Amino acid sequence: MTTQVTATASTPRGSSFLRIAIALQTLTLFLQAVSAGLLLTSSYGETLHSVGARVMYGASMLYVLAAVLAWRQGGGSPRPVWHASGFLVLASVQVVLGIAHVPSVHLPLGVLMFGLSVLALARRNL
Repeated sequence: MTTQVTATASTPRGSSFLRIAIALQTLTLFLQAVSAGLLLTSSYGETLHSVGARVMYGASMLYVLAAVLAWRQGGGSPRPVWHASGFLVLASVQVVLGIAHVPSVHLPLGVLMFGLSVLALARRNL
């Protein structure tokens, strides 16, 4: 008597949602960089950057939610939750620095956040 084992190539839904959340966050950070350039060159750049900041912050909160759901469903390591929570803290600092008009820290932190988000996306897709 033999048993047949089938492997599924699909990933759990929580993991897919996590990938989508990280990709959305990375995209919003890239669009923030674009709108920062428009901020310097056009009259509507400030509005775009302000709206983009809210969307980016929402994407960071979605990343935390996706990480918690993936962790609770899969029962794996809570490391993605810590990464997402740390990123939300960075996003909070970024918003405060932007409102306070401290570009000497706001810009490098934005570049760091984009790099970390790309890294998180690459790690999830491996």
